[in-house]
Amino acid sequence: MSDEVEPGYVRVRLDLSYDGRDFSGWARQREGQRTVQGEIEDAIRTVTRSKETFELTVAGRTDAGVHARGQVAHVDLPAELWAEHEDKLLRRLAGRLPHDVRVWRAAPAPAGFNARFSAIWRRYAYRVVDHPGGVDPLLRGHVLWHDWPLDVEAMNAASQALLGEHDFAAYCKRREGATTIRTLQQLSWERDASGIITATVRADAFCHNMVRSLVGALLFVGDGHRPVEWPGKVLAAGVRDSAVHVVRPHGLTLEEVGYPADSELAARNREARNRRTLPGAVGGGCC
Repeated sequence: MSDEVEPGYVRVRLDLSYDGRDFSGWARQREGQRTVQGEIEDAIRTVTRSKETFELTVAGRTDAGVHARGQVAHVDLPAELWAEHEDKLLRRLAGRLPHDVRVWRAAPAPAGFNARFSAIWRRYAYRVVDHPGGVDPLLRGHVLWHDWPLDVEAMNAASQALLGEHDFAAYCKRREGATTIRTLQQLSWERDASGIITATVRADAFCHNMVRSLVGALLFVGDGHRPVEWPGKVLAAGVRDSAVHVVRPHGLTLEEVGYPADSELAARNREARNRRTLPGAVGGGCC
């Protein structure tokens, strides 16, 4: 599939962040709910005084309540419009956007860049505390309280069986026509001096609810309700397990999106669109 920018347009990369608590996720919705995409698209249309709404493509669609510190998107703008507004766009967006979403950088993207398909990994963090008194009130919108003491070593041990390329159907909400095969590159837990336990989860891509389902399973290991081997057995079974709890969204933040060197962007773009299957598997899905 070609992803060439139309003649007379400039592809602009946007780096942004948002507090997800008052958004119904990233994607614009027909029912008119407040979304990150909707706010940014409306702001661009307003500050450029355009009659047309220019659609954003994002690296990773986040669900309602999920935050982002290092989200990436792109938008194709008419070259004349970009030339007119390039130097003033960030400041004008800062004045137009609500305070819970910020665009930090807007610059012409390299040839072959696609915010979604050129990405080679996404890194999320999930933050949780197990202090018997609960969560610091100043952090309550970004940290989950777990009402049982957690064994970080046990959670790290259980995480090892989940690394690598697998069909994560047991940890994903299936979507029509979409594959659940992913390569999980990192899944590790660390408790800092303040007692906040952070799960770092990095993969080439994520299917729906994957991070929050993985976290939910591993919290059950950490608090002793399930053995260390259980998350790996659930993965191997390949079907949704009713015992896997999808944790609440507010503890989850998209921290960073990784891209290859500029010379490899177009190749990665094409590769990411290919149908994906595991060795020896039949079928698969698109993208």
